[in-house]
Amino acid sequence: MSSRPSRTARTQAGALVAAAAALLSTGLLHPPPAAAATAPSAASVTSPSSGKAPAHATAAVLDLDATGSTPVIHGVDRAYDTASIVKVDILAALLLQAQDAGRHLSARERDLAEPMIRRSDNTAADTLWRQIGRAPGLAAANKRLGLSSTTGGPGGKWGLTRTTAGDQIRLLRAVFDSGGAAHAGSGGLDAQSRTYVRTLMSHVAPEQTWGVSAIGAPGSGKALKNGWLQRSTTGRWDVNSVGQVTAEGHRYLVAVLTDGSASMNDGVSLVERTARSAVA
Repeated sequence: MSSRPSRTARTQAGALVAAAAALLSTGLLHPPPAAAATAPSAASVTSPSSGKAPAHATAAVLDLDATGSTPVIHGVDRAYDTASIVKVDILAALLLQAQDAGRHLSARERDLAEPMIRRSDNTAADTLWRQIGRAPGLAAANKRLGLSSTTGGPGGKWGLTRTTAGDQIRLLRAVFDSGGAAHAGSGGLDAQSRTYVRTLMSHVAPEQTWGVSAIGAPGSGKALKNGWLQRSTTGRWDVNSVGQVTAEGHRYLVAVLTDGSASMNDGVSLVERTARSAVA
C-alpha cells in the first residue's frame, strides 16, 4: 500500500468522512476496512495507543468434515454487537418467509439482498429489516434455525443486534450444512435458499474479503460476511467475521466476534489472528 494516497483516494476519503458524520448519530458507522496488520494471539489485548480497557474476542469453529456436531469455542461465548454480519440472518429470515409463502424472492428483493451481502449495503439492509418485521421477524426465523442467544436490535438499528459466536455457527450450519426438512411454517432453509446465500457470501466485494478468509491457502474455498461498527458512545470498534473456509482439506465454519478495539485496523487484526489460532 502506498504511503501517499492518490487524488482519487483523497476525494473518496473526503466523501466517506462526510457520510460517517451522518451515521454516527445512529450508532452505526461502517467505513471501508483498512488492510490488517498482525494482531496479538490472545483473546484480550490492550491497545498500545490507548492504554485503556482491552479488546475482546471470541471464536467458534466447527469442522464440517469431522464426526462431531458441537463447535469448539475459544474464549467466553458471550454476546457481542453483530454489526453487518446480521445481514446474513436478515436474508435467512427473508428466505424463510418466501418459502412459507411458496414463492421465490422477487426481483426487487434480489436487488436488495445481493448488495446487502456482497457490498454490505446499509440502505438495502434497512429496507429488508423492515420487510422481515424487524427484531420480532428475526426472532421468529432464528427460532426455526436453532439460534437461542441472538436478540434483534432496537427499532431500525439492526446493527445493534446481539449474538454469540456459538449462535453464529448455528446460523452458518443452516446455510452451509446439508440442512433438515423445510416445510411452510416450519423447518429451515431449503436447498435453493441455502445455495443462494452461499453464492452471495462467496462473491463479496474484494475490499471486504478480510477476516476468516485469512485461514487456508490462497484460492481455497471461502464464503464470508464481515461486520464493522464504531460505537458513538465510546469510539471503540466492534469488528466481526463469519463464514466457511477450507484448510488442509477440511471445511470449517468459523465465527469470530470482537469488541473494544481502538481502531478498525486493530479490530481486523484481532479477528484474523484469532481465526487462525482457533482453526490451528
